[in-house]
Amino acid sequence: MKKREMPVTQIGVRIGQAEDALGGTGCTVFVCERGMRAGLDVRGGGPASRESGLLDPLAAAQFVHAIVLAGGSAFGLGAANGVMSYLEERGIGFDVGVTRVPLVVQSDLFDL
Repeated sequence: MKKREMPVTQIGVRIGQAEDALGGTGCTVFVCERGMRAGLDVRGGGPASRESGLLDPLAAAQFVHAIVLAGGSAFGLGAANGVMSYLEERGIGFDVGVTRVPLVVQSDLFDL
């Protein structure tokens, strides 16, 4: 099989990153407005995650709109709130009638 490389922006994925140099932590966000398939491998004794069940191959949702990778252990799980607000303001998400609910998964690492 021939290997083909292309920029992630060409396939509809945008990447953003923010850091807190003073706190020694940060986050990276992968956004795909039309949805993307993703998987998960949980390791370690105390995984901090949000909506990881969406990544189960048997889950009703077959895609997610964003993946958040952050530091701060369980304290960092709030980072996905901002991503959800950003996507909802732009009408991106699963249509439930009264609004669209962005499907955002997050995994954090322990960097405290």
